Order: sequence, then C-alpha cells, then structure tokens
Amino acid sequence: MPVTYNNMYMDLRAQLRHAGIEGATVEAREIVCAAAGKPREALYRDGALYVPPEIEREVRALTARRLAGEPVAYLTGEWEFYGMPLDISPAVLIPRVDTEVLAEQAITYVKTVDGCRVLDLCAGSGCVGLAVAKHAEGARVLLGEISDEALKICRQNVRRNGLGGRVSCMRIDAREKPSRQLGEFACIVSNPPYIPSGDIAALDVTVRDFEPHLALDGGADGLDFYRVIIEKWRDALCTGGRLYFEVGIGQADAVLRLMRAAGFGDIQIVQDTLGIPRVVFGTLYSDVFQKEAT
Repeated sequence: MPVTYNNMYMDLRAQLRHAGIEGATVEAREIVCAAAGKPREALYRDGALYVPPEIEREVRALTARRLAGEPVAYLTGEWEFYGMPLDISPAVLIPRVDTEVLAEQAITYVKTVDGCRVLDLCAGSGCVGLAVAKHAEGARVLLGEISDEALKICRQNVRRNGLGGRVSCMRIDAREKPSRQLGEFACIVSNPPYIPSGDIAALDVTVRDFEPHLALDGGADGLDFYRVIIEKWRDALCTGGRLYFEVGIGQADAVLRLMRAAGFGDIQIVQDTLGIPRVVFGTLYSDVFQKEAT
C-alpha cells in the first residue's frame, strides 16, 4: 500500500522510539532524507507525496541496520559539527557535542594569534581543525592523521567547507617524533584515542562494533597518546604556544600532571555541558621545563 513521506517518517520515528533510541526524531528524518536523496527542506515540502517503492525499500534496509546498532551517521555518510556539514565514514569517529568544547577553547585562543599555525593531531574527520579554520580566519591548519581512509575523509571535508586555501592534510603518526620540516606551531589540538583497552569490550554496541578501534584504544590506562604527544610533540610547539587535549572521564588530573612535568604552565581544565572535565590545555614555557629537569 502506497505511503507518503510524512507517514513513512512517522512510522520510522515510532520504530526507533520503541527501540529506545533517544534521538529518534532526528534520526528518522536523516534516514528518510538519505534514502530519498532529499535535503531536509525538500522532505518537508514533499511530505504529502507518495514514496516510490525503491525509496521505501531503501528506508527499510537502513532502518534494519540502525536497529542492529549501526550509528545513523554511518548510514547517511554525514554529520554536523560546530555548525559545519561533514562527510563521515566508518574510518573515523562520529564527532560528538563534547568535542565542540575542545574546538571552542582552541578557537578562542587562535583568534588572538596573528597568522596562527595550528596542528590538529589525530584529526579523524578533521572536525576540530576545520572548526578552528572556519572561525579563526587568519589561522593556517594542518590536519594530521595516520589512517589513509581517515585522511580521505579529511580532504573531502576541507573541500566541502571551502577551506582548501588555509587547511592542508598530511599522514602523521602521533606516536612518532615529528620531522623538523613540519616547523613550529603556535597551537596543537588533539582528541586522541583515550579509552582504556580493557574498557572497549563494555562500550555501547554502537561504538564498540562500528567505530574504529584505532581511534578509541588509548592503551592500558587510556593515557598512552597523552604521554607520547606531550613527550614527542612538545618541540613542535613554539615557546608560548598552547597544547589542547580532549580527555576522557576521570583523566583530566592525570593529563594535567603529565603536562606540568613537561614544562607546560597556566594549565586549565574545562568542563563540558554536563559538568565533566573534558578539555585540558596549557602553555609551553621552556624555562619551566629546564628548571624541573635540573
């Protein structure tokens, strides 16, 4: 029996709600738009029209995948972060609202530095570095990522947001000491893997079974990448430059201590919208490091 777009959307929303999916309203809309190849405005406009059988079949197929746990961003191939549309694939983490706190903090600083060179390390989709470039117009941003598939997504997002003039992408392993040819940065920002290895099996199925473990696994205590970035990438920061990290629940104090021991000062911890310590940042002072090393 033929159904309209409105009826199909409402039926899908009811299915998702029954399955306990919190964002059922938004997800139902995104699935229907993706299956129909319509922007949101066209879906509202065409709500009373009947759905072609092939689109109805595609909606059913996408719905089955969503009910099996696959995140809607991977079904639709896109997501929004800090007001920017982004391409998304299973090669990258889906950007979270929590990470917008990291972007906001970095943007505030970068706006105060003329011609600021910024490195987004462990860039994933490039969401943080791209947000910095979009909102701090004088900044030049390098997206550094080890995964070739993730780099492909980074490049797509640079083009999609029209930032090719100020944002570049490079294959970079955050665990290796940087080449001198990279030069110095006034700001390094990173949302590295920080889930303790032993905790991954207990993650929600939408994360554990679908998001890339390469971007999740932070070692035995979740702090491996913080240690290595602080140790090996410190010299890529100019004196007076800032290092910004997103951190997991309960990790802020440990990351603060690691930064302090490496010569960072004015270290601050910033909470997310739920009051959870989410961002740690500090300024590099070489003289502090030298004093502590003696």
